[in-house]
Amino acid sequence: MRSIWNGAISFGLVSIPIKLVNATESHSVSFRQIHAEDGGRIRYRKVCELEDREVTQAEIGKAYEDADGSMIPITDEDLSHLPIPTARTIEIVAFVPEERIDPLQMGSAYYLAASGAPAAKPYTLLREALKRSNRVAIAKFALRGRERLGMLRVVGDAIAMHGLLWPDEVRAPEGVAPDAGVTVRDQELDLADALMDTLGEIDLDDLHDEYQEALEEVIAAKSAGEAPPEAREEERPGKVLDLMAALESSVRAARESRGGEEAGPAEEAEVRPLPRAQKSSRRAPKETGGKKSTSAAAKKTAAKKAAPKKSTAAAGKSTAKSAQPAKKSTAGSTAKKATGRSAAAKSTARTTAKKTASRKRSA
Repeated sequence: MRSIWNGAISFGLVSIPIKLVNATESHSVSFRQIHAEDGGRIRYRKVCELEDREVTQAEIGKAYEDADGSMIPITDEDLSHLPIPTARTIEIVAFVPEERIDPLQMGSAYYLAASGAPAAKPYTLLREALKRSNRVAIAKFALRGRERLGMLRVVGDAIAMHGLLWPDEVRAPEGVAPDAGVTVRDQELDLADALMDTLGEIDLDDLHDEYQEALEEVIAAKSAGEAPPEAREEERPGKVLDLMAALESSVRAARESRGGEEAGPAEEAEVRPLPRAQKSSRRAPKETGGKKSTSAAAKKTAAKKAAPKKSTAAAGKSTAKSAQPAKKSTAGSTAKKATGRSAAAKSTARTTAKKTASRKRSA
């Protein structure tokens, strides 16, 4: 890897010669601007406004634009006299726990490579000291014309440095959170936990840039004179206004996307539905007429047997059977009446036959 800066790490009185190399690289596809009609390249030329002519790089200097629009020239000699003690040194100023660093401050990442054999021993010493202390080093360094803040930490067998923003460069999150007071219920948190457990963990090495892959396919197809591939239309779920319903749908979709197999923490995920509204403890009003009577009503009816209107045995039997539906009671009453009439008819027929027989004997 090509170094972009050479200097030394100042670790107390110990100086460690190092080379700074980029720890990351960009794989993004870059485009050129062209004239849409004929495909000609669009280029930018640096032109002096006063002379109206193109100038070379050697003729270009630096200047600061004042509030009134005037230009204040700043030469390289002016910059060389700036009081920057870290011009060629990464000066370690403190060692702190890594959790003290706000991730919002982190910027570009670099590897610090030992420069030459004499740097191997002090480099290894600093690396092992960082490992054993479980801390990171906070340092100042100068790069591309300005002093910067950095964090040194151990990555494998190497020391990496993250460029940090100065604390006053990080904005406070004022006005970002919702203004209105929002209450989150335990059931919603349970579903959110179930969704996180269902999604589970993932190996970051398995993630890749799908947009770049699709873009490369388009470029390859156009280069071969073929039609670019069409993007597949994914089904968009309907708009869900209920947060609980949205969470439940998300849990189901996550489980389906994983083929219904849940490993690890996902197997312990449980979706608990909202508790139903409790039924009222008040009893329903007593119903009369053709509805079934309650046992309490039957007891009250039985207690009224001593009343003058219901003193007969027939009334008692009728009362005892009042718990049956009206239709059954009416049918039973009709059947009893029919049976009674039949018995009376038979009794009358026997009496008539006896009278006729006695008359014949007397004759």
